Amino acid sequence: MLIGIDASRVVKEEKTGTENYSWNLIHALAGVDKKNRYVLYFNKSPRFFEISQANFSTKIITSPRFWTQGRLALECLIHPPDILFVPAHTIPVLRWPGLKTIVTVHDLGAEFLAEYHKFPQKLYLNWSTKYVAKNANHLIAVSNFTKKDLIRALKVPASRISVVYEGVDGKVFYPRPDWEVKQVKSNWGIGKGYFLYVGTIQPRKNLVRLMEAFTASGLKNIDLVLAGSSGWLDEEIYKAPEKLSISNRVRFLGYVESDDLPALYSGAIGLAFPSLYEGFGLPILEAFTCGCPVLTSKIGAMAEVAGDAALLVDPLSKNEIAAGLKKLVTDKGLRESLIKKGEERVKEFSWEKTAIETIKVFEKVYGG
Repeated sequence: MLIGIDASRVVKEEKTGTENYSWNLIHALAGVDKKNRYVLYFNKSPRFFEISQANFSTKIITSPRFWTQGRLALECLIHPPDILFVPAHTIPVLRWPGLKTIVTVHDLGAEFLAEYHKFPQKLYLNWSTKYVAKNANHLIAVSNFTKKDLIRALKVPASRISVVYEGVDGKVFYPRPDWEVKQVKSNWGIGKGYFLYVGTIQPRKNLVRLMEAFTASGLKNIDLVLAGSSGWLDEEIYKAPEKLSISNRVRFLGYVESDDLPALYSGAIGLAFPSLYEGFGLPILEAFTCGCPVLTSKIGAMAEVAGDAALLVDPLSKNEIAAGLKKLVTDKGLRESLIKKGEERVKEFSWEKTAIETIKVFEKVYGG
């Protein structure tokens, strides 16, 4: 079986959810699958990306615009694989009828939280998700929550959806020693104890309410550190510290490479991740594997991923988030319990497992 993979998201310098998913899954597939052949389609030459397995090849197919619907579509028409796998977003509209397609759907945020997206972004995401929901041979959902959303909102038959959880790279994310934590904190100018948020700076992450809760908690000599790239509709988020008179206690680090992120998790009082909507919630697993207690939302995929290993709160309740933050500071027994539970919970997730389950989907669709 020849499997073509849209690897265009791998080349992005600042990797967030879908880029990390693509990067890690492709490497994991190379590690576990010696039988099938793969061709990786890149829209430009990737940096720091090397796969030497004989059954993997790469094609760099450039195009100034409309890469998926133009250049990738043409490549698949001229040299069609048996299966085209797209780790995020959409498939070419112009394709051979016999080309079998599989797409990973990460969430339906643009459908359910439309007000938190810019109009062009909302238009594209809604179109692309609805198109693959109707036209792809099979969908991979990264959680049962996302699968239910696909069935409920887009009427996709359950038989066309497979749930395959994301993983976490234990070779990168693991508890770091005190000296490394101290060095990384110093490099970033972090001198106090801190809560950590990891993710894009955007409205659905509930960051304004998190800062309001942080203020309401009454905690002293503790900072709130936010690690992530600027996203969209983020003006109110960046204004919030000044409005709440906590500018000296909130740090926006911008994008943080994986070299430093594990130490930031390891040194944090806890991960504060009370998002309004997630299709999975990878920072939860990253925190678990670094020995960092987690506060996250009791709704959706976050509760599904965290299980009983996190402090779950109502993301719409400032007071509940504030009380949770305070508990993580004052209740040593709770912290220790959450750390142990997190260490056990994260054992259920790995990119190798993700790859094996994804290959099963490939084989099912190819033979179907």
